[in-house]
Amino acid sequence: MTVRAAVFVSGSGTNLEALLKRQEAGDLQAQIVTVISDNPDAFGLQRAASHGIPAHYVPARGRPKAEYETEVLHILQEAGVEMIILAGYMRFVGPTLLNAWPGAILNIHPAYLPEFPGAHGIRDAWEAGVKETGVTVHYVDEGVDTGPVILQERVPVPETGGLEAMEAAVHAKEYDLFWRAVNKAVSHQHK
Repeated sequence: MTVRAAVFVSGSGTNLEALLKRQEAGDLQAQIVTVISDNPDAFGLQRAASHGIPAHYVPARGRPKAEYETEVLHILQEAGVEMIILAGYMRFVGPTLLNAWPGAILNIHPAYLPEFPGAHGIRDAWEAGVKETGVTVHYVDEGVDTGPVILQERVPVPETGGLEAMEAAVHAKEYDLFWRAVNKAVSHQHK
C-alpha cells in the first residue's frame, strides 16, 4: 500500500532529497506527490522540480495562519494527499491542517526528544555539552515537538570536529531514520 504524501520544506531540502532517493530506489512506502514551501528561495523547491515533483511556494508571512493553511489545504486536496511530512519546515502547523490530517502529519527533529525541542536542537545539544544527542521522527500535534514518537535513535557526539562534525553526524542519522519512520507510519495508518 502506497500513501500519497506531501513534503513541506523551508530550506535546502536535504531530507527531502534523501526521501526522494529512497522513493526512486523503491524503498519508500509513501509516494511524494507534491512539495510545499513557505520560502520562495527554498532550494527544496528546486530539488522537487529536478525529480519531476510539483512544487508550490505558498506565501505565509503577513497573512493569517488559517488563510495560509487553507490555500495549502486546497493544493493538498487536489493532489490527493494522505500524509504530510515536515522536512525542515520552520512553521508551526495550525488547526486547519491538523484537523484535516489527524495522526498523519510527521516531523523530523534533530535531537532525542523530549531533549532539546524547538528550532535549534543541534546547537542547543552542542551548547549543553552532551555526549550523545539523537534524531526523532514524531507525529505533529498542537505542541512544540510534543507529538507521539514514531522512531528515534541516539547519535554519539563526535570527539573531534566541533559543532560541524556533530551536525554531520545528526544529518547522516536523519537520512537513515526518516524513510524508515515514514514506512512505519504508513503501515500503522493502514492497519
